[in-house]
Amino acid sequence: MELAIKLFQFILSISILVILHELGHFLPAKYFKTKVEKFYLFFDPWFSIAKKKIGETEYGIGWLPFGGYVKIAGMVDESMDTEQLKQPAQPWEFRAKPAWQRLIIMLGGVTVNFFLAWLIYSGLSFFNGETYTDLNKFNNGIGVSDAGKKMGFQNGDKIISIDGKPVERLENTAINILFSNDVTVLRDGKEITFPIDESGVADVIKQREAKMYITPRIPMVIDSLATPTSKTSGLAVGDKVIGINGKKTQFFDEVSSALDQNKGKTVELEVLRNGAAQTLSVPVDKNGKLGVQINTKDLGNLITNKKYSFGESIPRGLGRTIEALTMQVKQFKIMFNSKIQGYKNVGGPIAIVKSMPVDKDANGSFAINWPAFWSFTAMFSIWLAFLNLIPIPGLDGGHVLFTLYEIIFGKPVPQKVLENAQMIGVIFLLGLMLLIFGSDIFKIFTGKL
Repeated sequence: MELAIKLFQFILSISILVILHELGHFLPAKYFKTKVEKFYLFFDPWFSIAKKKIGETEYGIGWLPFGGYVKIAGMVDESMDTEQLKQPAQPWEFRAKPAWQRLIIMLGGVTVNFFLAWLIYSGLSFFNGETYTDLNKFNNGIGVSDAGKKMGFQNGDKIISIDGKPVERLENTAINILFSNDVTVLRDGKEITFPIDESGVADVIKQREAKMYITPRIPMVIDSLATPTSKTSGLAVGDKVIGINGKKTQFFDEVSSALDQNKGKTVELEVLRNGAAQTLSVPVDKNGKLGVQINTKDLGNLITNKKYSFGESIPRGLGRTIEALTMQVKQFKIMFNSKIQGYKNVGGPIAIVKSMPVDKDANGSFAINWPAFWSFTAMFSIWLAFLNLIPIPGLDGGHVLFTLYEIIFGKPVPQKVLENAQMIGVIFLLGLMLLIFGSDIFKIFTGKL
């Protein structure tokens, strides 16, 4: 049931985005009296699920859910139908229109994607507000994993800014750090700026712990005993761990680090119980754990829920859209960084489906988390806008590039060049699609997905 809901969300989100993106091409094409032969949700190689011709346009639903398309007469597109291009250009064809009209038609899809994301983010800000973990409330600083330490952080740091820009939200900060040049922290009462070590970033991405390498610094207070061993160890709910093997510990990150160094051993654990200190001999499992759950109630004090009026939500929606677009650019950059090798951790449709958010109630029933769904749709809309603007033949950006060339130099790109470039672009995109799908399948069989 959970997988079915995730799959439904993915298909619904893709359907909304594809239909609106293609409308962004369709409407200006019709406005400029350009013939649109097909309008399809999903691709239809060999056959379609449904189709109906209305006027001059065939509307349909394909069976391959990788996107969609509008087939515009007189245009070299992914269909590679070049027969009509051998005939003289007709007034209703794309190639017969002025370059500025063709440019508007080609930019229509990404324009719709951008404004759709803006609309969704504005709506989310107005109706739901924004809930985040407030770094300004981290009185004890941060705790960091080994990968975080490799990046240059230390336990107890208080993050002040990233690349000179002040920070406020842990969720955004943890992601933005991965794409930053340097970070400024307050350490031992002094402001220190240091460059981010890319080897630490590579570890974070490889370990898929983008939201876990930085955590709030809290004491380790036992909330429950989760394993049979922990129940017979002498530990009790409410115990606060204050030392291991004679070394004092104040926070969970210190306890976790000490336990990690004593995997499979028995440690002398000093705990505070009912105001009195006690020392217990407690076994540590092979993973460096005690088999307990810690009390995280204090984390609720770090949460801020910010509300926006209707007037405030509109500029905030634009700000969130620009933030998402900036993030896509940075992710693309890090993907091809030879040291970080982010491309190895790129997820395809299968990974996206598995990551779709769902709610689970007390009875174990699954339901759609609509705010999370719309947030994903807005983010994915921006991703599609950015992806389509990459100047690769086969994408909108390729057509835009050739049209700009014509506007700047006053002459069109030769038809044969357009056809060959489109063919190369389609082959490249199909190969990339197969690579991403193959990566997903490989990760499934190796247990990494």
